[in-house]
Amino acid sequence: MKQVLVIGSTVTDVIIHLDHLPRTSEDVHVIRQTMSLGGCAYNVSDTIRLFRTPYTLFSPIGTGTYGHFVRNALAEKGVQSPIPTPEQENGCCYCFVEASGERTFVCHRGAEYRFRPEWFDVLDADAIDSVYICGLEIEEPTGTHIVHYLEEHPEFQVYFAPGPRICILTSEILSRIFALSPVLHLNETEALEYTGCGTIEEAAAALYEKTCNTVIITLGEQGAYYKTAGNSAYIPGITAVQTDTIGAGDSHIGAVISRLKQGASIEEAIADANRIAAAVVETSGALLSEETFHKLGF
Repeated sequence: MKQVLVIGSTVTDVIIHLDHLPRTSEDVHVIRQTMSLGGCAYNVSDTIRLFRTPYTLFSPIGTGTYGHFVRNALAEKGVQSPIPTPEQENGCCYCFVEASGERTFVCHRGAEYRFRPEWFDVLDADAIDSVYICGLEIEEPTGTHIVHYLEEHPEFQVYFAPGPRICILTSEILSRIFALSPVLHLNETEALEYTGCGTIEEAAAALYEKTCNTVIITLGEQGAYYKTAGNSAYIPGITAVQTDTIGAGDSHIGAVISRLKQGASIEEAIADANRIAAAVVETSGALLSEETFHKLGF
């Protein structure tokens, strides 16, 4: 089986639990605080790893306190990015989790979001058949280097999870990505805001017209809706007791990629991804343990 190339960031998630987000000038107490590996690309890659699908995490890891944390934590997991260390500090993501389980991100961007064209020369394109990208790295001025590499390899199946950046990215860069016919993965709010449509079905159809490939729209506990050339359907979700929602979308697309590569149908892949995402919602932080993953029957 060929590899999934996971392009994007690996950061330190500083997860801060508190009763509620403070108003201006208000004082609140932190309930607890932890540090963990995070970043959209890393979260996706960790789900792919759990499914034993071959992959390469293609992620710049910078210097400084957070770069040191990331590099050591990856080494403990036996993961190494082939990108040389850039001379710039790694950033982090402050994840504020309220008592309801909802999360708010405050990101300090660093080396992890910026790519150089020569880095792609180390990759063996013959060993790759699928690529994951998200909107955060594409938003950077260096995001064009990622898109150019993908344009040079039209044989790759691209999975694009733009996140809320789909409403910020320029029409020119989006047009270039859509021309690659990516599998598009986004949530209900992102799909409706970007298309201006009134329903999920209309939004999926409008997005399909742009990519001519599968569109997956996640709906939280309601599951997900997908559209392909020949079919469209809602795939029911899994009821979950919400601890926090960090990484739920990342785990969902990671599971979809792995299951499709293993030969599952799109319906089976999304159903399994719904189960994975529900488990992540019930977990503190973005990552599932091996034990939790296997308890799900995988």
